[in-house]
Amino acid sequence: MTTLALFCKVVDNFGDIGICYRLARQLISEHQIAVSLWVDDLVSFKRICPEIIPDCDWQQVDNIYVIHWRDQNEQYSANDVADIVIEFFGCELPPSYISAMQIRQPVWINLEGLSAEEWVEGCHTLASPQSGQTKYFFYPGFTEKTGGLLLESGLLQQREQFQKEPDLAGNFLARLGVTPSEMSGTKVSLFCYPNAPVQALFDAWQNGDTTVTCLVPEGVARDQVQTFLGQSAHSGASATHGKLTVRVIPFLPQADYDKLLWSCDVNFVRGEDSFVRAQWANVPFIWHIYPQDRNLHHVKLKAFLRRYSAKTDSLIELNLGWNDAAAVPLDWHKVWQDFTADAHKIANMAPEWQGKLLINGDLTSNLLKFAAAVTQKSLENKL
Repeated sequence: MTTLALFCKVVDNFGDIGICYRLARQLISEHQIAVSLWVDDLVSFKRICPEIIPDCDWQQVDNIYVIHWRDQNEQYSANDVADIVIEFFGCELPPSYISAMQIRQPVWINLEGLSAEEWVEGCHTLASPQSGQTKYFFYPGFTEKTGGLLLESGLLQQREQFQKEPDLAGNFLARLGVTPSEMSGTKVSLFCYPNAPVQALFDAWQNGDTTVTCLVPEGVARDQVQTFLGQSAHSGASATHGKLTVRVIPFLPQADYDKLLWSCDVNFVRGEDSFVRAQWANVPFIWHIYPQDRNLHHVKLKAFLRRYSAKTDSLIELNLGWNDAAAVPLDWHKVWQDFTADAHKIANMAPEWQGKLLINGDLTSNLLKFAAAVTQKSLENKL
């Protein structure tokens, strides 16, 4: 059986480990790869995978060998090295592991972050010599010149079946505390970074023309949510002011988070993992991009909006305003009205966008095909 080591340093709290966890599960379930997942932050991992034991050095979850990556000083031999070694988003491997790799010569891949910028296509699968070894850069993306997006086999069929049966969404939301009267209004999931203009959005919803129920995971936008609630923003807390009800929900395992995206009318997502899942949900979404120095994240946001086909002017305006990238201050009440008026049109355009993404296949399969090609080329060079 092919072995694969996936190294993850958690920077974005949940996005990094969320991507690696999904990737590891798909490698095992669909491709029968033996995966060891090295993670430096098991506390964050536990938020999306309740089975994780945070103070355990080694454990097996979902058939994944999870290793607590405590530091760079452990000593390794060639026997510890997997057939494929993936470092996620440029995290540095332990020096001893790299030395052991010189003996084993695995396929070494740096799995990069997702971007819609054009330069990504030129860098995808580029080789980088590393002291007698070669590291390859592999970029997720939105075109056939990139590695594609994470997508499990059957996910779109599961989502379609779920959304065809209203009782499934109703029962799921009821477990999160949503009342029958709230089911008929606009249901919004909110996942964002602390710098999002949540208060402005709450004000627009509270004083709007239609009822909105906002479902926010515990710990997200804590200060703004607590101000609205007038109490601690613990799971189960809720309050209603004007047209807006805010409900704090538990931090959900990944499969349930997908169901949340499928059940809502609008999804506010952040980073990379939830951003990708929102694109498979067939529901209008707003992306809060991870902030970078000199507003470089605005470049990434605008690159995606140029490429994204399931959009209207209101979706563009709301995305820019949500990320403090708008040319002029937003009238939040008006832009929300315009966006909700366009929501049905946006949702109807989503399948076409998904079709474009599906042409390139899924990230996991593409990554393994690339690794196999590298291995084959290496064998031919030795002949």
